[in-house]
Amino acid sequence: MIELTKLSDADIGKWVEYRDRFDSKPDRGRIKGWNHKFIFVVYRCAGNWDQFKQYTGVATDPADLTLISQ
Repeated sequence: MIELTKLSDADIGKWVEYRDRFDSKPDRGRIKGWNHKFIFVVYRCAGNWDQFKQYTGVATDPADLTLISQ
């Protein structure tokens, strides 16, 4: 779980792993931004990770995310 109140601009671009309560298959992505409720994560960018900010971030429940090293 990632705590929204602890996020800062330095966290943009960090790698995260998504795992919901129903699907055991994890998915990796990068943090694009957040609001008071969700973290917006880019999961797919055709392998163009240097340009991940150009892609759509998916609103994701912070309880389903973990910071990881890539």
